[in-house]
Amino acid sequence: MLDNLLSVIKAEGVSEQLYHGLVGLEIEENRVDKKGQLSREPHPEMLGSREFHPYFQTDFAEAQAELVTDPNPNISGALDQLDTLQTVFYRSLQGEDRIWPLSMPPRVSPDDKAFIAAHYVRPELLDYRKYLTKKYGVTAKIMTGLHLNYSIPDPVINRLYTHYEDDFDQVTDFRNALYFRMAQNLVLNRWLITYLFGASPVAEEGFFEQVPEDLSHPVRSIRNSHFGYANLADDDVDATIYQSLPHFVEHLTDLIKCKKLYSQSEFYGPVRLRGLDQLSQLSAKGVRYLEFRGIDTTPFRSNGISRHALYFMKLLFIDALVTPVDDDQIVNQLEQAQEDNERVALESPSQVTFKAAEGQRFFNRLHELAVSLNAHTELINAVDDFAEVISHPELTPSAKLEKRLDENGSLMTFGTQRATQWKAERVGADELLPRMTRLSAKAQELIFRAIQLGIRYYAVRDEHGAIMLMLTFNSITQVIEADHVPDEPVTEYLKHMFPDLSVPETDNDEAS
Repeated sequence: MLDNLLSVIKAEGVSEQLYHGLVGLEIEENRVDKKGQLSREPHPEMLGSREFHPYFQTDFAEAQAELVTDPNPNISGALDQLDTLQTVFYRSLQGEDRIWPLSMPPRVSPDDKAFIAAHYVRPELLDYRKYLTKKYGVTAKIMTGLHLNYSIPDPVINRLYTHYEDDFDQVTDFRNALYFRMAQNLVLNRWLITYLFGASPVAEEGFFEQVPEDLSHPVRSIRNSHFGYANLADDDVDATIYQSLPHFVEHLTDLIKCKKLYSQSEFYGPVRLRGLDQLSQLSAKGVRYLEFRGIDTTPFRSNGISRHALYFMKLLFIDALVTPVDDDQIVNQLEQAQEDNERVALESPSQVTFKAAEGQRFFNRLHELAVSLNAHTELINAVDDFAEVISHPELTPSAKLEKRLDENGSLMTFGTQRATQWKAERVGADELLPRMTRLSAKAQELIFRAIQLGIRYYAVRDEHGAIMLMLTFNSITQVIEADHVPDEPVTEYLKHMFPDLSVPETDNDEAS
């Protein structure tokens, strides 16, 4: 029903708009102390309430932070904002806290597990958290990673729909078909993402009650194997749930009804279809964006992911959109894809993957796609650079980490040193917000405090080239010129603009 989609995209000349589809980043991070032990400090008091905060949340554990960017059409813009959020978070940490740079948590003691289980200050989620603790245990829920969101621009969908009106009754059905094809292809090619970005080769002491035999040696990605971020075998959740959108919705609904899953939040498949909160309305109201959750945090970039990786993933999303899916074979293909991903995830990091030949063919096709859609040079370079990694496993993050294991097969020393290094670099930087140096010191201070308090911000240029700061809180938007921020305490200024703003009692206007 999506026949010749690539040709239609070329004919309509919308490839550039696809490259500017919105990208959003969500990164989970564990706080640790100077020894690399899980932090006992509460969520930073300088940050606004998690009930409404658009940028800083917590996950299963109080020490497990989640940083969320706004959707952005440009990779540079998304990465700049992530860097800014990281800087604000680092400068808001309390005591000796710093950020653990790895997806797998540090060493976990019995006391750590008891502390995590007993300390949680979000009553609205307490029942769900108790359920997860009983079912999965503590350690399985404190793995971290990066979630990448992508949405097709609505104008592109509307223009493409004019070619498929005979196949779909309404544009919502067409939109759903586009997104679901993307989800299917991402699942079919998940092994490649696990190979390129897997960065969880070992589990530290205390993660497993007994280390599984498959993990007696370093692997590419524990987190992306069935030992990691996955539903239990008895949950009846596997890759075949992606065989069709009706099946996806019906099967997930049945699992919740029969109490195999608590809610749709407990679905840990690699791709989430995001729309309205109610699963029953997904088909009727439409998918709005995709969330891919299979990327490990890289400890070789202070933001957890590289610019090159984001360019590659954006093209992979577009490839997933234009590549046909064989509906007659999709169930078998999904089953095989799950087996392939598991096998790649559990390979030795330094060995050439059994999928190398297929990987080379895939990259050849991806390069051709990029050229045919007039991709810019940096995107094509990213594709070509990652193509080299297929035949050079020593270039993968997991292989680089394998070389940093100590004599006990641990990454504790490496992780602790990297966490300390990055904290020093963030807190010791000359500029308060290094990715916003075009702003004055006072404007940076205002943005910094706004982010802390949960005020959404944008910096844009007006028709005269002046930088304008757009601040939004509780549906109220204020616009000020960046060069004319008043010389007064920024918290008082923000409180004046937003009278309903809640300010922590410990508040002051000094960034650490």
